[in-house]
Amino acid sequence: MYLEKLNPQQRLAVEHGTLVDGSHIAGPLLIIAGAGSGKTNTLAHRVAHLILKGADPRRILLMTFSRRAAAEMGRRVERICGEVLGKNSGVMADALAWSGTFHGIGARLLRDYAEQIGVDPAFSIHDREDSADLMNLVRHDLGFSKTESRFPTKGTCLAIYSRAVNSESELPKVLRDAFPWCATWENQLRELFACYVESKQSQNVLDYDDLLLYWAQMVAEPMIAEDIASRFDHVLVDEYQDTNRLQSSILLALKPSGHGLTVVGDDAQSIYSFRAATVRNILDFPAAFSPAANVVTLDRNYRSTQPILAAANAVIDLASERFTKNLWTERESPERPKLVTVRDENEQARYVADKILDNREEGVKLKSQAVLFRASHHSGALEVELTRRNIPFVKFGGLKFLDSAHVKDMLAALRFAQNPRDRVAGFRLMQILPGVGPSTAQKVLDQMAEDASPLTALAALPAPPRSGEDWTSFVSTMQELKTGKAGWPAEIELVRQWYEPHLERLHEDASARLADLIQLEQIAGGYASRERFLTELTLDPPDATSDQAGVPLLDEDYLILSTIHSAKGQEWTKVFMLNVIDGCIPSDLAVGTTAEIEEERRLLYVAMTRAKDNLDLVVPQRFFTHGQNSQGDRHVYAARTRFIPATLLQFFEVCGWPQTKSDTAASQQARQVRIDVGARMRGMWR
Repeated sequence: MYLEKLNPQQRLAVEHGTLVDGSHIAGPLLIIAGAGSGKTNTLAHRVAHLILKGADPRRILLMTFSRRAAAEMGRRVERICGEVLGKNSGVMADALAWSGTFHGIGARLLRDYAEQIGVDPAFSIHDREDSADLMNLVRHDLGFSKTESRFPTKGTCLAIYSRAVNSESELPKVLRDAFPWCATWENQLRELFACYVESKQSQNVLDYDDLLLYWAQMVAEPMIAEDIASRFDHVLVDEYQDTNRLQSSILLALKPSGHGLTVVGDDAQSIYSFRAATVRNILDFPAAFSPAANVVTLDRNYRSTQPILAAANAVIDLASERFTKNLWTERESPERPKLVTVRDENEQARYVADKILDNREEGVKLKSQAVLFRASHHSGALEVELTRRNIPFVKFGGLKFLDSAHVKDMLAALRFAQNPRDRVAGFRLMQILPGVGPSTAQKVLDQMAEDASPLTALAALPAPPRSGEDWTSFVSTMQELKTGKAGWPAEIELVRQWYEPHLERLHEDASARLADLIQLEQIAGGYASRERFLTELTLDPPDATSDQAGVPLLDEDYLILSTIHSAKGQEWTKVFMLNVIDGCIPSDLAVGTTAEIEEERRLLYVAMTRAKDNLDLVVPQRFFTHGQNSQGDRHVYAARTRFIPATLLQFFEVCGWPQTKSDTAASQQARQVRIDVGARMRGMWR
């Protein structure tokens, strides 16, 4: 029986509210799933159980944190169904068509209801960088780039806009709470955002935030909300602690009574407030659906040893507000987590490198070891040490594949063909051509915008001076893409063939970049259409070659370096955490409010619960600070993180490194030597 593999709490969550004939819709369910407690397995079993008890898989809406998570969930559901249905299981799992991210599901629904909400279903979707570029164009047009005192940058403007939208907060509150240095620009920012919205609409463009905002606005209309809700008997949401106010509003509109709603998450792992996620969504869920809400807690951990869990539990126990749970496991171990004090960052790097090599000699692969840190720049000294010792590594939390210039150029060509009113794509694309600068591109786009058929207008325009055959080739490629005659995915090969000569002209490492474009073509082959490819790639980009530091391909085994945020959901046999000091964790930029400090505590908890067998927290006594004035010594003396006060030291093995049991005789003799170097220096000139 497929349920026999589950522990009692998992089984309680899986079977909640379902009857044999599937006719009964369950009341609201909150599953508090502690780190390593089998959350994904439990959610997959619940979906499969609903299907096996008669629920129509086409009427199940499953929303996950990433598209890859949705795909993994689908595979697990198929496997579980297979245990019961045999060869027919694939048909049932394939029918789970409404599975994906909030943003991906939102994009599908907006295209379905485009006519009702006054949107052209052929809209383009801008990623964060494209949105920032468009914000910058509007900012420049309004004259804000030439103000007497410094106006916020395009990235800051977009961050303010995004925070206001996703947190459903008024602009003054967002500025006061998160961007106080920008508060004097409130009126100008309001004008900028209004023009930014108008610019997106005139170009038939939606940004990442619009996919939720438009969806929320759509379901604010009761008849449309009821129509969308009628399509789904069951709505299941993973990683609920990482949702924002807008996502919560959408769920409340779809399932106002909570019947058929299941959310899964862990308040102790809510670490994405910088994306406007709020831990309040999960903490307030029982009250929002009182008294019908049911809460099931998964507290058995299958990942870590008991001493690691004891230390992690002790850290999170000091949180000001949380669902009460203490993770436990049957995995006993005599070894407590280590709290290792070192002199400075260089010794920290040597300590970690030494231990990693020792572990490797004992048979632990590099891939089974990870080094975690609060911010990407914290690993600088370690990266130098690993390179010096020829230890290959991959670093997560850096530049993504789709952020590289050559890949963005290719995607801009596809987006411009899909939607020729997309000014950001067109502006980028035209400036690839020799002889075409910003002002020329702007004039061409202005003339295209005035025509009902923009690409026809483009073909009728004279070629800009000095662009020659390159302009002709560009126009003909765009027109061929617009006709769709080549078909998908042949269209992306067509774009690459047009772009290759420019790639060689613009980049010295053209051959390496060409390999990325070939990889992009291979990725494209997995999508049904250009529209689907552009939509899903924007919403859930793949990790990429440029995430990698070092040369891991020289060795099939490599060490993992990762920010804590990028490590969420992962696990390793041995985990090292750098800079477990005040100023790093908590970050000195995140101690302004109690809520910020509590999130930093949860970050430490997330890092600690990634470890299966061994956990080393490293405390350098001196730390190089990036925020200090460049004059003088930029090292500061650091204190152990406030999240591990003296009362918790009992849960750790506290030690120093290097361990100096006794100096060697040679070392003792060397320290007795005294010389007058000053006298020698003076003697050089007499």
